[in-house]
Amino acid sequence: MSARVRKAVFPVAGLGTRFLPATKAMPKEMLTVVDRPLIQHVVDEAREAGIEHFIFVTGRGKGVIEDHFDRQPELEETLAARGKTAELEMLAAGLPEAGQASFVRQQAPLGLGHAVWCARDIVGDEPFAVVLPDVLVQSPGKGLPRADARLYDKRGGNILAVEPVPDDQTKNYGVVATGQADGNVFPVTGMVEKPAPGTAPSNLTILGRYILQPEIFDLLATQRKGAGGEIQLTDAMQTLLKKEPFYAVEYEGRAFDCGSKAGFLAANVAYALARPDLRDAVIAEIKDLV
Repeated sequence: MSARVRKAVFPVAGLGTRFLPATKAMPKEMLTVVDRPLIQHVVDEAREAGIEHFIFVTGRGKGVIEDHFDRQPELEETLAARGKTAELEMLAAGLPEAGQASFVRQQAPLGLGHAVWCARDIVGDEPFAVVLPDVLVQSPGKGLPRADARLYDKRGGNILAVEPVPDDQTKNYGVVATGQADGNVFPVTGMVEKPAPGTAPSNLTILGRYILQPEIFDLLATQRKGAGGEIQLTDAMQTLLKKEPFYAVEYEGRAFDCGSKAGFLAANVAYALARPDLRDAVIAEIKDLV
């Protein structure tokens, strides 16, 4: 039986240059979708999938993320004095329990693969999830990494969430080559990061949700720089594929690339429309605008 996935790594050291000047002094992961920061959305998603230990790979100027997942006694006292019980309960529900959150520094922007490698000592010798906060997945009851975890429980190995994109967009992502599908699950036969136009092995792109075996750390330790002059996680996974099975699961739902302005704005609209307390008012405002 495969070891249970208890830990998740959240790479949050990026500079967020596409959102300047908003991210000049505030991490992009703290930008809000409706009324929760991006990082809170993905941590909640991981918690729902059974993750018990949250590992944040941070960088310079990211201390506010650590503060967000800590108690604020002054705020709590003020809310209690004003009888705002619902707000207090909401804040408490979003916090990891004592000892469940760890923070490690990526001291140079060397890529996603290097960020994951920075978490090696905290992860240890067990399988783990990687969750990218740039991607929000809206799929009630079937969200990721829950789907990844269910597939992992059945098959073990390494799991990648994937989504199809138009062929002319594959150059922007990690892309998988696959074997015969079993429903929405595909055996992975190859991977490539940001393939040149017209060379992608499929239109299935890696979504930003992974379950990986700890052997990936040994490969990342010696991984050469790849696309963009960075240490790419996809390149190390391609090497690991020669030794261990990988499976791709096509998620059910809609993903939002919150690393782009259009995707971020679309996520705000979609998540607001999913809220009964906001839906009618938001629809009315959109009608007035368009």
